[in-house]
Amino acid sequence: MDRLHHIYDIIDKEGFVNTTLQEINNYIKDIQHGTEDFYRFNLSEHAGLCKGGAPLIGASIVACYATASITASRNAEGSQGSRPANWEIDERQEQLIEKWARAANLWEDDSEQILTAEFGPMIAQGAEAKVYYHDGDTSVVKERCSIYSTTQKALDAIVLHNFLFPETAMKVIGFTRDSDGLLRIVLTQPYVNCQRLATKEEIDTMVAAKGFRDNWNGQGINYISDRLALEDMHPANVFIDEITGIPICIDCIVKFVKAID
Repeated sequence: MDRLHHIYDIIDKEGFVNTTLQEINNYIKDIQHGTEDFYRFNLSEHAGLCKGGAPLIGASIVACYATASITASRNAEGSQGSRPANWEIDERQEQLIEKWARAANLWEDDSEQILTAEFGPMIAQGAEAKVYYHDGDTSVVKERCSIYSTTQKALDAIVLHNFLFPETAMKVIGFTRDSDGLLRIVLTQPYVNCQRLATKEEIDTMVAAKGFRDNWNGQGINYISDRLALEDMHPANVFIDEITGIPICIDCIVKFVKAID
């Protein structure tokens, strides 16, 4: 944590100038090379963090700084021990991630036009993501908005998805805002040839092998382990892969059972 706090101090004093960006990039490289740990994740989960790419690691660092800074500010104002509301934390995280992403050339103001030109037309749009794909490509591109209480938890979810489901790992390539002003994480993900939707029994078997148990009296789509919770594991998010014949999770809600600050 000493090195992370050193980066926090630099952001406090300098903002996202070139020297700050270099400090963050050096830390990212050391995390990717396995010489530094990021405190939010255990050793196994670190693989999911690294699979998510340097922009994911950088955004996670900035989001953690945002939480620490707003909490310190609250304490300085005399509200010792009073945690800021999630909406306050989320607002601060979004603001600082946008500042960092712009400084690091990871921000696009007109992403829809750029993604359509580079990766193909939008083929799907739901509450959580816009999906772009060109026939024959091995990956799709998604603009993913947060359905979590804070942006940090949305970033954590990508890490934890990658850890649990490496065959459909998400790699962050940038950030943007949509026409409604919502922060969106731009990422790539392997394209899955869907033979059919998985059954609940097939999903039960898949997650049980990963240490999860049903969290809804055997009737729902939510699962839990000692450390993580899986939600929204319905068949539309879990396909039977045409090539391997096994269940493949393309998306779900995944989070820590106990909050990590």
